[in-house]
Amino acid sequence: MKSPGAGPTPVDRTSPVPLWAQLREDLRRRLEANEFGDAFPGEHALVAEYHVSRHTVREALRKLRSEGHVTAGRGRVSKPAVPMEQYVGRAYSLFDSVERIGSVQRSTVRVLDRRADGVVAARLGLEESTPLIHLERLRLADGEPLAVDRVWLPADLASPLLTADFTHTGLYAELARYCGIRISGGWERIRALVPNPAERRLLACPKDTAVFAIDRAGNWQDRVVEWRQTLVRADRFSVAADFSDRDGYLLGGERRGTEVGHRPG
Repeated sequence: MKSPGAGPTPVDRTSPVPLWAQLREDLRRRLEANEFGDAFPGEHALVAEYHVSRHTVREALRKLRSEGHVTAGRGRVSKPAVPMEQYVGRAYSLFDSVERIGSVQRSTVRVLDRRADGVVAARLGLEESTPLIHLERLRLADGEPLAVDRVWLPADLASPLLTADFTHTGLYAELARYCGIRISGGWERIRALVPNPAERRLLACPKDTAVFAIDRAGNWQDRVVEWRQTLVRADRFSVAADFSDRDGYLLGGERRGTEVGHRPG
């Protein structure tokens, strides 16, 4: 077996395994060995290195992107995917987490409207018929699906968001800009789920990839003003917490039990 960091393994043209599959496996091995660092080779370099066609290289890269091993936006070269590690108990936004690792976060707005939802209204402490602003986005990192995000806010506070452009920004930035609201606290629950077929297609998840389901309530001036449900690919996102034998898990400076709750951002 090829040792880590030992360079490319030539493709075997006598093997029944397709050339693109051999190339994908070898590139995956080299990625896991961190052989490329931040400078993943381009298509032309891989064609020359492996002595295969450009079509073979493109198919291998397409598979690696769908599996979350490399990322590439439109008109941008591929690069090794950098998983996002988010500390629970600290203020954060998915938009900032993506951009912090050098990727570009874009969103496709699937829904932005005014509606009533009795179940969500109850979570916000409102009457069931209270109008709400509903925003659903497909969140992309370097052009690749990362998360689907659904949020509801009271329409009496958030109606100005109906004119906002969420293509390249975070909800909290626009909430502050348009509505003068800054989320100051709340709670969050994170669970692991196996996505259903529709969710898998939307997030372009490989069959063996789980997702994190994140439920979040955000507060402003002692009022719950945000209810959010997010599905994020678990192969591209992880959570972490500090702990000690004296204080247990430290989430945002407070000791917490097994149910994770923390201040969002």
